[in-house]
Amino acid sequence: MTAPSLAAEVFGGRTAVITGASSGIGAGLARHAAGLGMKLVLADIAAERLAEFAGELSATGAEVAAVVTDVADPASVEALADTAYTRFGTVDLLVNNAGIMAMGYSWEIPAERWDAMLRINIGGYVNGIRTFVPRMLERGEKAWVVNVSSIGGMLPSPLMAPYSVTKFGTLALTESLHHEMQMKGAPIQVSVVTPGSVKSEIFRAARPGETAPPEIAAFNDQLQAMADEHGLTPEEHAERVFERVAEGKYWAIPQPEQLFPALQPRTDMILGQENPRLQLG
Repeated sequence: MTAPSLAAEVFGGRTAVITGASSGIGAGLARHAAGLGMKLVLADIAAERLAEFAGELSATGAEVAAVVTDVADPASVEALADTAYTRFGTVDLLVNNAGIMAMGYSWEIPAERWDAMLRINIGGYVNGIRTFVPRMLERGEKAWVVNVSSIGGMLPSPLMAPYSVTKFGTLALTESLHHEMQMKGAPIQVSVVTPGSVKSEIFRAARPGETAPPEIAAFNDQLQAMADEHGLTPEEHAERVFERVAEGKYWAIPQPEQLFPALQPRTDMILGQENPRLQLG
């Protein structure tokens, strides 16, 4: 008989709230959390897809509540929390994951798309923290806040400026929250996730229209191909994340083999005050 994983020992029977839960990385995290024996509150703005996914997990025996949520709207996130606490009594783990993508030259991406990415990718995480952390602090027991950033939160990319900006912002937000929990002596563990290539439809969904410059579509296709060929499945990614968080790690880096070879030259570039050079591939 196989011994349970550390994550199963730590998280089994606890309650998780996961945003952006109906597809991609979020669905992988939710599916793995269900496998660990967690109770789930799944949040997403895509109502039909969310209901279908929640039904799939419920059919496996998981306890699941699905809440259609606009993370950019503080009142909507407050309603999510109310549902979670009413249904399960407490929330032990908050995973801020919901996000969107836009590709193009930074000056050509429409203002409304820039605004949407800032409101969802950053504002959504802020709303999650402002809503759930006070309740976690009031309870005074062990809890976890996990924010999903990206390798792109450490390695800026051309043609993805809004994504780079928001994922860098996630790193700053998460580290600030970590220090604040330490200042308060709170039993809340804060972790940041930096996914590399994960098999999902994020780049296909962000593919520019026919009128966009061809180099943008080519760059998008290159990133999608990298995810398709070399990416972890969302489930493999989730398993690595949950184990690192269960170990108490702040840095939940699921693919160090993708991040570290690029991070060292970047660090050397900054310390040497060298001009950035573009390296693709």
